[in-house]
Amino acid sequence: MEQTLYNEEVEANNRGRPPEFDRAQAVLEAARLFWRRGYSGTSTRDLTSTIGISTSSLYSAFDSKAGLFDETVGVYAQRYTAIYEKAMAAQSISVAVDGLLRSSVLEFTQPADSHPGCLITSAVMSDVPATQNARGDISTMLKKNEGLLRARIGTAIDEGEILGGTDADVVTGFVQANWHGLAAQSHHGVERNELLRIADFSQRAMWSTYSR
Repeated sequence: MEQTLYNEEVEANNRGRPPEFDRAQAVLEAARLFWRRGYSGTSTRDLTSTIGISTSSLYSAFDSKAGLFDETVGVYAQRYTAIYEKAMAAQSISVAVDGLLRSSVLEFTQPADSHPGCLITSAVMSDVPATQNARGDISTMLKKNEGLLRARIGTAIDEGEILGGTDADVVTGFVQANWHGLAAQSHHGVERNELLRIADFSQRAMWSTYSR
């Protein structure tokens, strides 16, 4: 077929267009980089090379490196909120706390090809100005999750599952301290089975003090 000027222009335009990309996969690839190198240690060139898009395409899709970081944090924050919501729906407080800690460990230690590790802990530790929005979102998420746990523990005290007179804030703080500790240890490479053993031990210690 004869090549027309119109066809030549279409081909030229197509060659100049950024390739299509899977946004979810792009966010996962970016999350891996941010988790391993931190926000400051991850350059725009690192991101575009790993995701396989141009700098202009990255800015078109996410506005900026900070915008991409915000989105990656938001995606993984939703996973943790879902874990809290599901765990707190359990009928007994012991099953609720066990489900929370065990499910969180499984989330923290998913295979690297499907999960970047505990990006939330990594993001909280980043204090550069560009991550301020993400840190604010994380703080809001953590407070919401803690509120879900606090309400469930309060119900357990009222219903007699936990000894009367127990300070719900103290029990909530203990569980949250365990959650954050497990997240931090996963970030430093502690293996899944060891984290689960730690979670089990902490629960036995807690229930020996507070349960009937």
